[in-house]
Amino acid sequence: MSTSTTTGTRGETVPTEPSAATAADHGQGDAADVTALLERGRTLATPVLRAAVDRLAPPMDTVAAYHFGWIDAEGRPSDGDGGKAVRPALALLSAEAAGAAPEVGVPGAVAVELVHNFSLLHDDLMDGDEQRRHRDTVWKVHGPAQAILVGDALFALANEVLLELDTVEAGRATRRLTAATRALIDGQAQDISYEHRERVTVEECLEMEGNKTGALLACAVSIGAVLGGADDKTADTLEKYGYHLGLAFQAVDDLLGIWGDPEATGKQTWSDLRQRKKSLPVVAALAAGGPASEELGRLLAADAKANDFENFSEAEFAHRAALIEKAGGREWTAAEARRQHTIALQAIESVAMPERVRAQLAALADFVVVRKR
Repeated sequence: MSTSTTTGTRGETVPTEPSAATAADHGQGDAADVTALLERGRTLATPVLRAAVDRLAPPMDTVAAYHFGWIDAEGRPSDGDGGKAVRPALALLSAEAAGAAPEVGVPGAVAVELVHNFSLLHDDLMDGDEQRRHRDTVWKVHGPAQAILVGDALFALANEVLLELDTVEAGRATRRLTAATRALIDGQAQDISYEHRERVTVEECLEMEGNKTGALLACAVSIGAVLGGADDKTADTLEKYGYHLGLAFQAVDDLLGIWGDPEATGKQTWSDLRQRKKSLPVVAALAAGGPASEELGRLLAADAKANDFENFSEAEFAHRAALIEKAGGREWTAAEARRQHTIALQAIESVAMPERVRAQLAALADFVVVRKR
């Protein structure tokens, strides 16, 4: 996929939008169409999501409301950034792919969003992230115990929302959700373990990211279809689209985790480097060989043993980022995002669905790999 580029605030080149040729090839509309799909997901899913969160016992209900951006730290109503809403949008399109109304996918959209946010609450605590969506994370405001409890509660709610439908399709959807959640947790465990290893292979990194990100996106794009009565073959094919879209999504996240503009991402500069993450650009750079790769390897090995790592200067992180880029890690990761994007689109070619829905799935795939946050 070809893209245009622009120069970011620290001199980095970041993708902006798909070329006209790409949009024409996919039969998609302009960016406004994607915005409308995301907004539809929010509009239909948010009331059901809020109703589910309202079931939580105090203070978990208000802690969750803060996390979702519905209130501020003092409990006042807020219009905080609730995230990109890609997963709800995919769940509604999934229902339409099976010939059902988008509303049929709403319980699936809500369940997936609850699991996603369960993982964010725990990840922020485990990673020590103090900022998400341009404000303090839950553990920073309400403490680690509340972040753990509310995350657990959101996971339980996700299963309740589906099982309360009391249909055969709901049972099938719940099995897919729980399998995706287990894979997501496996991926987080792998991610943490890799932080303490000097070397991780590209294959290990892709497996971890497939678990951590691909599994839940795969679930999102099949769960609505399952609720709409689709057979397992159709759901499995949609999952393949979602899995590879998730790998593309995570590859872009990995680029933003190092070179993203903090004003757009809501995270610190060089965020992933500060956490010693073995993300795709790092792993690819270390595997590349050559002087830059070797110097990077020496520095990261020393970083793993450093007691004052959190006190490193901006220049030290910038130097590591420059070595990753010089060794080819940045270019390789961008190419991998495009490759996974292509595999995702090829997967849905064999699924019988309205051409409008196919074009919208393609548009969302483009949005995932061409974004700044």
